[in-house]
Amino acid sequence: MKLRIGHGFDSHRLEAGDGVQLGGVHIPCAYRIVAHSDGDAIIHALCDALLGAIRGGDIGKLFPDNDPQFKGIDSRRLLDEVMRRVRAAGYQVVNADLTLIAQAPRVSAHTAAMCEQLAAGLGVAVEDVNVKATTNEGMDAIGRKEGLAAHAVVLLSAT
Repeated sequence: MKLRIGHGFDSHRLEAGDGVQLGGVHIPCAYRIVAHSDGDAIIHALCDALLGAIRGGDIGKLFPDNDPQFKGIDSRRLLDEVMRRVRAAGYQVVNADLTLIAQAPRVSAHTAAMCEQLAAGLGVAVEDVNVKATTNEGMDAIGRKEGLAAHAVVLLSAT
């Protein structure tokens, strides 16, 4: 069985707002993510992990932030296109593990919904997706609630 591992990372600034989109789920809070798209750092990291596993470049090349067609786009649409490429390369997702690093917003009440959204986008069972969150213990820009970041690791198998 041929396996491929991919890792992805994304980060975005935060500013005052009325909620964020993370893991495909809207989270009401006092912040918004500053980004060209919806700024869903979890999905962006996931897309980069998937693209890395198939040697498909990165989301910055695939969906450039200076292209108006991606302005405000729902990142689930980006994931759909990345998954089309994963399948075209002859792979399927085995599992995905994602970590959000954020002092705010608190997301523990939303991680199950994120797993459901992401599993649907990846075409896997919800048990094959894990989303966890940690703070940055008050250190640096993330700790000051000026931004957030996400890491993703995926395992793919040849179809």
